[in-house]
Amino acid sequence: MTKAEIVSEISRSTGLEKAAVLATLEKFMEVVKGSLADGENVYLRGFGSFVLRTRKQKVARNMSNNTAVIVPQHRVPFFKPSQSFIDDVWTEEDL
Repeated sequence: MTKAEIVSEISRSTGLEKAAVLATLEKFMEVVKGSLADGENVYLRGFGSFVLRTRKQKVARNMSNNTAVIVPQHRVPFFKPSQSFIDDVWTEEDL
């Protein structure tokens, strides 16, 4: 599902204009990204958490010229779904 499809679905089900829904969705994504950039995690009860994880420094290989490259420690964003989110998505067929 794309962002445009999400906007259309929310607009259809709530009766709000697509432009208003799109602006709200864009602002939500901006706030989540800004919070993570500031080192703050975002918790949405019943949905999940947007958190930062720290990756350790490691040695990688540049295969084109066969040299070692040091990748420094860095943070990466991660989404952790809530248990109710998992319960709603997961089915017995997934086994």
